[in-house]
Amino acid sequence: MTETEILHVGIADAKIAVHPQHLRTAGLGSCVGVVIYDKQKRVAGMAHVMLPDSNLAKQAQMNRNKYADTAMDDLIANLVRQGASNNRFKAKLAGGAQMFSFMSTDEKMRIGPRNIEAVEQKLREYRIPIESKDVGGTNGRTIEFDTETCGLKIKTVNKEEAII
Repeated sequence: MTETEILHVGIADAKIAVHPQHLRTAGLGSCVGVVIYDKQKRVAGMAHVMLPDSNLAKQAQMNRNKYADTAMDDLIANLVRQGASNNRFKAKLAGGAQMFSFMSTDEKMRIGPRNIEAVEQKLREYRIPIESKDVGGTNGRTIEFDTETCGLKIKTVNKEEAII
């Protein structure tokens, strides 16, 4: 039995995994973990998105994986380079918690909900269906994607582990 290699996706990071590799990210508070995958090719990409859009970022030194708009563009392009097909892409999402509930009326502090909206909008633009999601709430999450089963294991603070 071979040990599964787990690729760790950091904050404002993205990686591509090919079966039998898994993808894992931790620290999803207001951040959104996005997985786009091609089940037939058994290839997947995960991005750990921190902010909804890159419009206010300084372009010269910008980390493209930090923002929903640019991270998704790059993730999709890298998946296609690995032989995945746009026609078979599906997505799973987790995270986007409202971590600052005491300030929830301030639009700037609605980072989690804004991240979810930005990721979902980008997936609509690419016509990638969202197969399942576990978003919102007020608790942080750790997620791990299995390229064989296409299951997304979610560990949520103060909740039972789930697979979507």
